Amino acid sequence: MEKIALNVLGQARSESAPDHFALILEEQKGGRRLPVIIGPFEAQAIAIAMEGVDTGRPMTHDLLKHTIEALHATLLEVVIDSIRNGVFHAKLVCRKDIGEVVEVDARTSDAIALAVRFKCPIFTFSEVMAEASIEAEPTPAEIPRTKGALQDYSTPQLEELLQKALEREDYESAAKIRDVIKSKEG
Repeated sequence: MEKIALNVLGQARSESAPDHFALILEEQKGGRRLPVIIGPFEAQAIAIAMEGVDTGRPMTHDLLKHTIEALHATLLEVVIDSIRNGVFHAKLVCRKDIGEVVEVDARTSDAIALAVRFKCPIFTFSEVMAEASIEAEPTPAEIPRTKGALQDYSTPQLEELLQKALEREDYESAAKIRDVIKSKEG
């Protein structure tokens, strides 16, 4: 089966499951998105890694990353390989320093939290995309596209743009706006 490469696009509160989040994965070559409902702790673990937040002490996923490395292995890739009874299933594909490749069953949210930490690729299969993906809708160009234009906005204006981007699920633009807000605060 041919693997489909995915990028982590972002997270948003889940409308269908209160107190949970929708992790949005986007097909690298195509317009489909794969929403995965995850718990708040897993959402936080992914966000911490994506933002590069220093927590002072290792969190659980950091501990697992350090353990894998201490055992002279690395995480090559994460594969979301199936959906069973509405639940995504994933595999961690690891390579030991002797060259042996092993696959470890994992919850998809944990696998993604590790993939972000290892900066490794995330894949799925066409059957999973056919069953659970949605087509990304083109978003209106509300955000200025000229380089540096976001810097010219005030923080309240940026926060309003950020809210609009999140409402229309334009996570790529939301991430850019968030980064500009952070640069103005720091």
